[in-house]
Amino acid sequence: MAVHPYGHERYILRVTSHRSTRYMERGFHVGPWLALPSRNTLSLDGKTIHLEPKVMSVLVCLAGCAGETLTKDQLLETVWPDTFVTDDVLTRCISELRRAFEDDPKEARFIQTISKRGYRLVAPVVTMNGQTEASVAGVRQKTKPWPRALLFGTIVLILVGGVAAGWWVMPEGLRGRAWGRNVSPKIRSLAVLPLVNLSADQEQAFFSDGMTDALTTELSQISSIKVISRTSANLYRKTDKPMAQVARELAADGIVEGTVQRSGNRVRISAQLIYAPEDRHLWANSYERDSGNILALQQDVARAIAEEIRATLTPRERARLARHGRPLSLSALEGFLQGQYHAEQAEGLAYRRGSSSAQLKELETARTFYEKAIQEDLGYAQAYVGLARTWRDLPVSDGGPTKAETLLRKAIELDPELAEAHEALATLDVLRLWRWTEAEREYKRAIELNPNSAEAHARFAEYLDCMKRFDEGLNEFLKAQELDPGHSFQPNPFYRRRQYERAIQVDEGEVKRQAFGFWSHVDLAFDYDGAEKHEEGALEWEEVMRELDYTDLADAMHHGIQKSGYQGSLRALVAGLEVADARGELPPSFFPAMLYGQLGQKDRAFYWLERGYRERSAAYSALNVDPCWDPLRSDPRFKDLVRRVGLPQ
Repeated sequence: MAVHPYGHERYILRVTSHRSTRYMERGFHVGPWLALPSRNTLSLDGKTIHLEPKVMSVLVCLAGCAGETLTKDQLLETVWPDTFVTDDVLTRCISELRRAFEDDPKEARFIQTISKRGYRLVAPVVTMNGQTEASVAGVRQKTKPWPRALLFGTIVLILVGGVAAGWWVMPEGLRGRAWGRNVSPKIRSLAVLPLVNLSADQEQAFFSDGMTDALTTELSQISSIKVISRTSANLYRKTDKPMAQVARELAADGIVEGTVQRSGNRVRISAQLIYAPEDRHLWANSYERDSGNILALQQDVARAIAEEIRATLTPRERARLARHGRPLSLSALEGFLQGQYHAEQAEGLAYRRGSSSAQLKELETARTFYEKAIQEDLGYAQAYVGLARTWRDLPVSDGGPTKAETLLRKAIELDPELAEAHEALATLDVLRLWRWTEAEREYKRAIELNPNSAEAHARFAEYLDCMKRFDEGLNEFLKAQELDPGHSFQPNPFYRRRQYERAIQVDEGEVKRQAFGFWSHVDLAFDYDGAEKHEEGALEWEEVMRELDYTDLADAMHHGIQKSGYQGSLRALVAGLEVADARGELPPSFFPAMLYGQLGQKDRAFYWLERGYRERSAAYSALNVDPCWDPLRSDPRFKDLVRRVGLPQ
């Protein structure tokens, strides 16, 4: 076999890119199926299947080198350039294609898995102009000579059909210009970048952030488009990167950016829509309202964007966008946004040394603002959800979980279609109330109402893992990752599947990004411990203590590991936690219990586990699946604890 001068892999990618561009323009046949990438559709005998854009991109990539084996790395590099995704995203795309083709991987007629290498498209690929690109046999089709009259008639039909086909697969913008009008390209995924605050008072930045969040939420309830999560889009605040690069990194083909200006009782939002692949402005407009109805302002912008991108709306979505939002005063909204701001400040103080009083103060301040919003508008369901979240993690003795549940049920009573209320109730059921059947029902309802909620998909994934439904859980996690590619989801799903090396690879990348503080070190410490790389794990726990300002504990751990290895480090850590507990600093009960289990001190471990049970520790939802509990799992006391929590045996 001849060796290509650029190397076989680089040659394959160059050929794939060249052919893929041609396929995107023309469309092609895969066996009997007609693939139109410009529409993301597969058609056969009047039946049309719509594919996700990335699934179609994988097919186009495979078709570009039909009959050739493409490695997973080649496919990932081509379809997801500049974006980190796991192999499982590619696996899901291949599964979607096989489902569409009704292909059996064991007797592949379309896509063949090449063990430990990648995938190969074995079905014949024919372009729209009738050219056979490749087949599994690698042989051009042979035909007998046709009669001259029949040949002439066939040529005429092919020319007419080719013109028609070329017209319909032509990019819509070009087709529109051919008619003398400008048609916007089809947009299937959107990212709303943080709206810029133009108010004279720069302390009103929380207001523009709240408007960004509200617009993202409004758009994310449209099921036919993928809307990137706010947490990922926030990474591009004041970015200097070109829009095309931002879009690639967020896996979005449409970008919404704009400004918010508040003056007295008037609010103005100016927004523009950009088709990122061409960095082309498609639409821009400004909307202004007085303080009487801020929700209508948000809906106006969302409706205009939906119309511009020609989103397919369900009857329920169309009715929701068509009706005017319920009146909401500016003062009520401001109270809610202030509450949200202080709740996020409290979350940032969690677990840090000497921050418990500051954290409680931030929670109290958030509570005050949420209650102010409710006083201004007794029907403001979102404010009840925000208020509930300030209570969710507080001790049982303070009535935390009970108060949170009452508020969430009130929110659902006021607005049964508020997805975040259903997600918050499900999460409360999982973390504090241990009501597993209701939790699943509420998660499914939240996802039904807002299919673009990365938080709902990620939380549901964690629930499914805790129920030992790992295949379903991974599928939900992958959906969350697609919607929020810049965010880190705790815990790493590979850890619970005991795929430690994969987990380590992911979390080492998160540590290098430095985007999520001490949490990435926590996950990496668990990964190392699971892989029995205990000294590396001990060093990560030491780093966690330093980042949480427990410098003396970190120094003691460092001395302990030098003296007697990782067990010396763990002994120093758990001794320090015991001292902190005696001082009233109250470490989370699961943490000393886990450390004592690793050290083989079971009686002390179960003392802390019982404390956590009385406190209804949020960590107990994962007792059945987290590897950190393996040293205690065979003990009858642990099995009894799992039974009392209500987890499947």
